[in-house]
Amino acid sequence: MARAGVDVILLEKARFPREKVCGDGLTPRAVHQLIRMGVDITAPGWTRSRGMRWVAGKHRVHIEWPSLGRYPDFGLSRSRHDFDDILARHAVAAGARLYSGWKAERPLTDRAGRVTGVVASSDAPDVPEPVDFRAPVVIAADGASARLALALGLERDPRRQIATAARRYYRSPERSREEYLELWADLRFPDGGPYLPGYGWIFPMGDGRVNVGLGALPHRRHGKADLRATLDQWLARTPEQWGLREENAEGPVRSAALPLGFNRHPLYARGLLLVGDSGGMVSPWNGEGIAQAMEAGEVAAETAALALAHPQGPRREQVLRGYPVEMNRRWGRYYRLGNTAADLVFSRSGFQPVLNRYVMGSPFLLDLLARLLTDLTDKPSRDVADHVLNTAFRLVPAPGPSRRRGAGRGGPRRRSAP
Repeated sequence: MARAGVDVILLEKARFPREKVCGDGLTPRAVHQLIRMGVDITAPGWTRSRGMRWVAGKHRVHIEWPSLGRYPDFGLSRSRHDFDDILARHAVAAGARLYSGWKAERPLTDRAGRVTGVVASSDAPDVPEPVDFRAPVVIAADGASARLALALGLERDPRRQIATAARRYYRSPERSREEYLELWADLRFPDGGPYLPGYGWIFPMGDGRVNVGLGALPHRRHGKADLRATLDQWLARTPEQWGLREENAEGPVRSAALPLGFNRHPLYARGLLLVGDSGGMVSPWNGEGIAQAMEAGEVAAETAALALAHPQGPRREQVLRGYPVEMNRRWGRYYRLGNTAADLVFSRSGFQPVLNRYVMGSPFLLDLLARLLTDLTDKPSRDVADHVLNTAFRLVPAPGPSRRRGAGRGGPRRRSAP
């Protein structure tokens, strides 16, 4: 947006660099967005991955990232402590004004209910009172809490799943420079119950550490798993030389919610656009959210810049209403199929039955499944795997427009207050 000449204010409730609960692994889809943004991924600190290593029982397989025309054939790792700071500085270099330590408390609205800015409070002692920030368009990227969306009455869709993830860093020189993102699908509930409806990960950070964690859906019968106990039980199975033991841990176990599959809608209402976790954009297939947030951020920026090229009124509103339409065009069918898979398969028995010996023994099926889980296909199709997946997505009925009371299709058409 700043590069497009828009006056941008970025409100960040913390101060960079700051912690963020995340797996820190970036798929080629996320790398694609970094390249489009102009972020220097050749600088020190980025760790490349060749693909994924899947572990299910006695089976271990390596899957290379596919060679596609649309995406790079490598992934990256970088801690969100550094990653988010890089993105913020990149925005500032483009012309955005960063306000660190400012928390957006609630939206400002005019008499017609249209968002005209936010009320934000500062952690600085010399700013004791909240301050009004006014803007013709507000983009909410405030995470799973979705404070601004909730203030407008945009509730979470109770039919959509919410996963939970927990992660911890360990000093592990042996695993830190691995070339593959490792995923374990054969984890069980701590009480010896069924397979966990999720997976564990070990992602190399390249600095002597690994990011170790797991993510899971609530099980249909057993409810939510104790992630800390599950993590401890799993790591006790790993080889001693990997160093994934308490004495090598850096920091506590941290957890976060993962709102999946467009679980909040509409994604645009009355001058407010939802991006990333605030709009429930985490993939229901694998729990990935970084690529989705950056891609939605690009669409939101293009939409806002185009809308602001028009005067306040029906034409600007028409452009802004195109944001959820475009997001639905990109991910609607894919997420709809993923939500169904999460409800019918993953929340009952996890990934273990999917990664059976037939799939693990077939390079074609492994490649097909990897592309499905990470949404990596070429369009138009360039090979059989692309053709199979793209055909399957086209056969999924397109989700219809979702509306909620007070957030109608066109929104108010009155001019906002000055």
